Amino acid sequence: MLSSSPPPHIVCHDPAVLIQGLRESRAHLSRVTAHLTGDRLLGPYLTIVNPPLWELGHVAWFQEFWCLRQSSDGRVRDSVMPSADALYDSARVAHATRWDLPLPDLSTTWAYQNEVLSRIVARLGEEPENAGLHYFVLLATFHEDMHAEAFRYTCQTLGYEDPLADGASASDASVDVGADVEMPGGLFPLGSPDDGRFVFDNEKWAHEVKLRPFRISRQTVSNQAFLDFVSAGGYGRRKWWSDEGWNWVQENVRSAPCYWTRRDGVWHQRRFDRVEPLAARQPVVHVNWHEAQAYCAFAQRRLPTEAEWEYAAAYGPAGAPKREYPWGSAPPDASRANLESAGLSDVSACEAGDTPLGCRQMLGNIWEWTASTFGPYPGFAPDPYKEYSEPWFATHKVLRGGSFATPRRLIRNAFRNFYLPERSDVLAGFRTCAL
Repeated sequence: MLSSSPPPHIVCHDPAVLIQGLRESRAHLSRVTAHLTGDRLLGPYLTIVNPPLWELGHVAWFQEFWCLRQSSDGRVRDSVMPSADALYDSARVAHATRWDLPLPDLSTTWAYQNEVLSRIVARLGEEPENAGLHYFVLLATFHEDMHAEAFRYTCQTLGYEDPLADGASASDASVDVGADVEMPGGLFPLGSPDDGRFVFDNEKWAHEVKLRPFRISRQTVSNQAFLDFVSAGGYGRRKWWSDEGWNWVQENVRSAPCYWTRRDGVWHQRRFDRVEPLAARQPVVHVNWHEAQAYCAFAQRRLPTEAEWEYAAAYGPAGAPKREYPWGSAPPDASRANLESAGLSDVSACEAGDTPLGCRQMLGNIWEWTASTFGPYPGFAPDPYKEYSEPWFATHKVLRGGSFATPRRLIRNAFRNFYLPERSDVLAGFRTCAL
């Protein structure tokens, strides 16, 4: 038995499927981090990134802590790596100190990862009906998926090459898919149902909210649309910014999104290690919540609330069950959603993933800011990994939908992401609603 008990009503899974997920997640992480060697293993100190060598060890520590080290008498067993807790426990190892820790070298870190994974696979074989173990294996798998996406943020932030880029240039010939979708409103079960499947604590549980009719854009805001805001002097005109947003503009001396530059009268954007002409029909990305709000004020629009966003993604014909994905129940594939891919697609791509009313790319391509502050649903209780959600309530803003760097297995309509409103390093943009 695990002393840190999983939430009740968790069902058993096929151990072979769990093992496959663990191995796929590890293979993906390995691809994303293969170029992080030499001086890149630590990199410069920044508040928005971790030293990659530390992060690789942390992923293994997290797996081991939750899947192998809990004992029935409440004790935590020793790690297979001495001093692992002092090195890798993110809740107790201050961010600023992680560059100065006596971290094991890369080969030792890889060996630690492999040993932990091997022991978890063996335990799944020995305890095929241990639902608690299955819960923590899924938690560790999704945790590793999240770190794989974070590594791509790090590569962008530090100007490294994108490890998954295929060198193909993006098409800029797509057409607009239309303006707004009319949403009828009414009662809607926001959140995830208690049906035994794994969900994170901040999604619990589905509860009725009442929504007024509203209009939401069919697609996300494109670079071309956001360029209209920039060209109108958007970063220099106080009237479109909140007090907090205007202070952010002044402190950071911004006149355009963080990776935009103007060369010989032409706007360019840095994408990882390459500077390319701005792709007009791709979504604007690397804009923070303040920038999204300012654009909305300029365009006389607004951000959707997270309830409106999820309603637009999951809405179906009267009497139909709430959809897990915008298109239905089938898992994401490349035709429906740009996930776990080599880069951004145009805002009109992935028509097969449309909602029944025509909202496009509600999963994939970019995370989407909502107007909502991250907070608990009614009756919230933290799951065993208590640091996942509760510490960030009231300070972070909710994002929905996933990005091109998000692993497919992680994302669903009800999944909630959350970042501080000033963060522009994440792969985030937005869609808008009519006032």
